[in-house]
Amino acid sequence: MTMCGIAGMFNFNGEKSVKEIDVRKMCDLIKYRGPDSEGVFIHPKTNDRTPYSVGLGIRRLAIIDLATGDQPIHNEDKTIWVVQNGEIYNFSELRSSLEKKHKFYTKTDTEVIAHLYEEYGERCVEHMRGMFAFAVWDSAREKLFVARDRVGKKPLYYAVHNGTFYFGSEIKSILACFAKMPEIDYKALDLFLTYQYIPSPLTVFKGIESLLPAHTLVCDKNGKIEIKKYWDLDFRNKLEISLSGACGELKSLLCESVKLRMISDVPLGAFLSGGHDSSIIVGLMSEFSKNPVKTFTIGFEDLEFSEIEHARRVAEHFKTEHHELIVKPDFIEVLPKLAWHYGQPYADSSALPSYFVAMETRKHVTVALNGDGGDENFGGYLRYKAMKGSLYFSFPFRVLGRNLTNIAASLIPFKKNKKYFRYLYRLVSALSEPPELRNIQWHCFFNREMKDSIYTEEFKSRVVGQDSYDYLADIFRHAPANNIMDKTFYTDIKAYLPECLLVKMDIASMANSLESRSPFLDHKILEFAASLPSSWKVRGITTKYILKKTFKNFLPPEIMRRGKMGFGIPLSRWFRTDWKDYFISTVLSGKACARGYFKRSEVRNLYDEHLSGKRDHGYRLWALLMLELWHKVYIDGEKFDE
Repeated sequence: MTMCGIAGMFNFNGEKSVKEIDVRKMCDLIKYRGPDSEGVFIHPKTNDRTPYSVGLGIRRLAIIDLATGDQPIHNEDKTIWVVQNGEIYNFSELRSSLEKKHKFYTKTDTEVIAHLYEEYGERCVEHMRGMFAFAVWDSAREKLFVARDRVGKKPLYYAVHNGTFYFGSEIKSILACFAKMPEIDYKALDLFLTYQYIPSPLTVFKGIESLLPAHTLVCDKNGKIEIKKYWDLDFRNKLEISLSGACGELKSLLCESVKLRMISDVPLGAFLSGGHDSSIIVGLMSEFSKNPVKTFTIGFEDLEFSEIEHARRVAEHFKTEHHELIVKPDFIEVLPKLAWHYGQPYADSSALPSYFVAMETRKHVTVALNGDGGDENFGGYLRYKAMKGSLYFSFPFRVLGRNLTNIAASLIPFKKNKKYFRYLYRLVSALSEPPELRNIQWHCFFNREMKDSIYTEEFKSRVVGQDSYDYLADIFRHAPANNIMDKTFYTDIKAYLPECLLVKMDIASMANSLESRSPFLDHKILEFAASLPSSWKVRGITTKYILKKTFKNFLPPEIMRRGKMGFGIPLSRWFRTDWKDYFISTVLSGKACARGYFKRSEVRNLYDEHLSGKRDHGYRLWALLMLELWHKVYIDGEKFDE
């Protein structure tokens, strides 16, 4: 098992041979993803009969088989070569079956991929249980095969340029191969400003794409590319099972998933927020571990945003070896570095604390388990309660229409720094919309009206013809589900989870050479959760009903009674105080305004409105800040403190 950064190229036009130095250059840029070793395989251009050439590269973070697990890995006759970023958790089971026909020379899971591919070809991914992005060079069939895991825990970007197919765990590896920076995709930026992330397959650069989760890609010797989807969730196939039986099955599946993710030859710990999901994972780890589990928590001086006391209570309950770190506003100095790590604009503000908790965790362990996926699988977000409630009380607002509903929402007595009023405003303002647009309103940063106000005419012309709402609305409308709640869950699992949350976790952990594992995101748990009635997830005003029922006597009572608390930072206050000068000098600078995206006067009005406390624009200001920092790092080439 190994967490890594992978990169490579397949030159299929025969004009040049792939050089080892170029592959190593791609890998050097992501050295932090795998500081333990580097490996390169080159299939050179040999003659006119085989005019193509291939290079596979890897930076390895060793987790299992520390002695012989270096990549690239090959099969017996060296006709198949593999580089992998990820973990195949059922590799021992697969290996036992494959050993009947194949000879292994390592103990690593990557070698299992080589032999699985020999047996099943492109369908090898259907047998894997894990998180992965990998590339296989098949010299007999003269093609490159790449794949990404079902949920999208590990990233994979690719591009075709001047007769060469490039791929990498991060965009920056591909950029290293280009003579000049590719053109910015302005429609991707428009989507970013709506959702806080750029959804796959788009990236911020034209010509560079992200392979969708649960998809494979083949590039043959003629440069022909074929992409296929190999897995999806179907919420229409419901199990015939009792609630008590479902609780028992859920506990069994989660125990198995945690045990699989505790296999490691290096020190292992867990992120602990004090919420239900991470607390359950820590508790199960404690049951299966001979020694106290090492747990890691991030907090803030602003207690409205800090869960540190709750995490401390869980740590005491399970007798863990607990570590804490307080994030302060002067940590703003790391933001340009974060913009560099993400490679494209990204505006989930929890990227900041996630980076620092990963940094602290890496001082003690190499692998950390987390609670990602609990909310999406079992209905944990506040907007799920809002969606369920809206099915009953939205009718009067739909009769009123959008304009009158917006007037009603504007009458809500907003008070500075009060979450309740922000949530109420977002709830009411969306009630005149159909469910798929309601869902978008509860996700989006800049809505249509705000964009119309803040965009310059130049930027509007660059994104003309695009309605950024279509992306999420189309997923919702075409969800394989029979009711609105299941459509909502499916949409988050296909969009918000892989494009926002898992991107954040991958970058935060790998930037610090840390592997992060997510037991709730085992595909068997996802499939089981999809087979359950939505009413077992959100029951009345209770979220995650079945998860809480399953573990009701497992966590401290006060933790079980806790409501959902998002993993945010005190943006609103920091933008009014410590970060005021930084925001003005960055986002309202002459260089930023000259990019032609936004009207300076409207951005200033937005900020003044926030400063006065009239409205809370903290998350929008953060998006504007991260967009400008990305430009400074990638477009302007400004240096930052390492």
